[in-house]
Amino acid sequence: SSSSSSGGFRRRLFLSDGSRRRKTNNNITTTLKASYPSSSVSSSSFVDTSDAENYDVIVVGAGHAGCEAALASARVGARTLLLTLSLDKIAWQPCNPAIGGPAKSQVVHEIDALGGSMGKIADKTYLQKRVLNSSRGPAVWALRAQTDKWEYSNAMREEVESNERVFIREGMVTELMVNSNDECVGVETHFGMQFHSKAVVLTTGTFMNGKIWVGRKTIDAGRAGEGSSVGLTEHLINLGFETDRLKTGTPARVDARTIDYSKCEEQKGDEDAKFFSFDPRNHLVIPQMSCYLTRTTLKTHEIIRQNLHETPTYGGWASSKGPRYCPSIEDKIVKFAEKESHQIFLEPEGRKAPEIYVQGFSTGLPERLQLELLRTLPGLENATMMRPAYAVEYDYLPAHQCTRDLQTKKISNLFFSGQINGTTGYEEAAGQGLVAGANAAAKALGTKPLILEREGSYLGTLIDDLVTKDLREPYRMLTSRSEYRLALRSDNADARLTPIAKECNLIDDERFKMFEDKRDTIENELARLKKFRLKESSPLVAAALEQSKNLGAGGKQSFTLEELLRRPGVTYDKFVEYKRDAGIDEIPRPLTKWEAECVEIRVKFAGFIQRQKVQIDRDLSKHGKEIPSEIDYKDIPMRLEAREKLEKVRPSTIGQASRVGGVTPADINSLLIHMEVLHREKEKAP
Repeated sequence: SSSSSSGGFRRRLFLSDGSRRRKTNNNITTTLKASYPSSSVSSSSFVDTSDAENYDVIVVGAGHAGCEAALASARVGARTLLLTLSLDKIAWQPCNPAIGGPAKSQVVHEIDALGGSMGKIADKTYLQKRVLNSSRGPAVWALRAQTDKWEYSNAMREEVESNERVFIREGMVTELMVNSNDECVGVETHFGMQFHSKAVVLTTGTFMNGKIWVGRKTIDAGRAGEGSSVGLTEHLINLGFETDRLKTGTPARVDARTIDYSKCEEQKGDEDAKFFSFDPRNHLVIPQMSCYLTRTTLKTHEIIRQNLHETPTYGGWASSKGPRYCPSIEDKIVKFAEKESHQIFLEPEGRKAPEIYVQGFSTGLPERLQLELLRTLPGLENATMMRPAYAVEYDYLPAHQCTRDLQTKKISNLFFSGQINGTTGYEEAAGQGLVAGANAAAKALGTKPLILEREGSYLGTLIDDLVTKDLREPYRMLTSRSEYRLALRSDNADARLTPIAKECNLIDDERFKMFEDKRDTIENELARLKKFRLKESSPLVAAALEQSKNLGAGGKQSFTLEELLRRPGVTYDKFVEYKRDAGIDEIPRPLTKWEAECVEIRVKFAGFIQRQKVQIDRDLSKHGKEIPSEIDYKDIPMRLEAREKLEKVRPSTIGQASRVGGVTPADINSLLIHMEVLHREKEKAP
């Protein structure tokens, strides 16, 4: 789960005088504009009651999506109410307390570039940091931080509470308020408090009709120890939304004091820790803790095979789809039957807590079998279990019912983000929360919305996939999901997104000035490397040629610094070592190691980056054409399947239309011809 629940919602619709009416399911399609109309909510939106509290934006749920949504809304300038079931579970990490990893780290860097908080909180509360895939190219480098789950939650709560525009309140929302214009205008709590707003963001995590399974035993809950939200799904169905069901799970926690680590392989953090945040004020060097690696055994596999009928999935009493890229241990044993062993990671959950997260070992087996299973792992022969593993089923809404700003198509001013949209993972939830919160505030205040393109960010790719594809399993961000991953690296997330953040009022002048200073320093150094030339007799040239084993030297008499840096094995550190030869003493200030890394990547991969840029420009010119919001697909001569899919998703651009499942190039051609005909008819009209 990535978000705290709000409780259930009952179907309730309000007129301007506070009376109720029956709902008719009008399919309202949102048109995205350069800025939202300043009067985006009608004058009938607010109910004049003496006990009402008015806000610009209400965010329901204070998980990773909810916290980023509330903070983004406040940065834009909106007076924001954050409602949660428990003030003690803000930004809780109920599964693995880790941030980042492949593709997810790029998302966290992008959140930070947009002014979000996940990256800087992870930088302040990490237990261990490692860069994954460091032996490969920069497109797939992935920073991963194991965090202290209690410190992380406390730090995020402090971040939210210290924002003067965010008001936190504990309460269970039971009703959405929708006026006669199909606009969401507030919420009502279980105890009858009405809170009115110009926009509402729902971030319900795994709480909608959440059901926990431990073997055949079940309990209604969104996660261990917290009740589920009952009634919300039925309410949304009554409003005309389509819902479905997904499943995820979390492994057991064991007592660190009962593990024999001498039988496990130690995995230390990187000595030179890197950071998610582009703001150096958030960079803290903290003593790191080790994680450990163990493996499943033949005995592990034997117990699982003998008891598959005891699990919800293989026993047949839980048929929901689970995450493809984070399977349970029983799924691994069944689907990879030829493998004799699987890696299991033992990761600390806190600096002062004995709980160890057994990564890769989530299961739906009964609790009576879980300890026996854990004790088949080397090092855990005498382990004590502190919390059992469990699977959790929950309802979600396929996100093709939202537009690119994460506003729903059926109800104006209502935004969805996080696992309610069918995603899995803290990072994916936080990114959606930031976008939904920023756009809810923009809608409330009539300012510029935050629309991220697929070609410009992983967050844009994530949202584009969600709103154009009919996804029926938990969506996880992967580097392979982006066609433009060489251009969407972690190191340049600020260059891609911080100017957009400034336009959307998501960062302040001080942060933008820091970005401009970094950007200008990098550009000036790249220009200098291109011009600065050294003779072959220079000690730096000799050292660089030796480092690269004289490959391609070809009897050259001189080299530019750019040519030397492009050579294999030569890094910017070599220039720092020979700083007099490299002219570093003459530049206004030495580059930070983060700036030097950016320079090095852009020099070494210049050819690949340029090719990707050409591809992006070509795709933008071809796929960026906007589709009129009023288009009627029934009038277009195309296959019935394509017509139905396009009518269901209602894509906003040709690029989005081409990515809708079941739509062929021939269908897109028919759509383009129809759009051209409409355009000519408009021009001829008097």
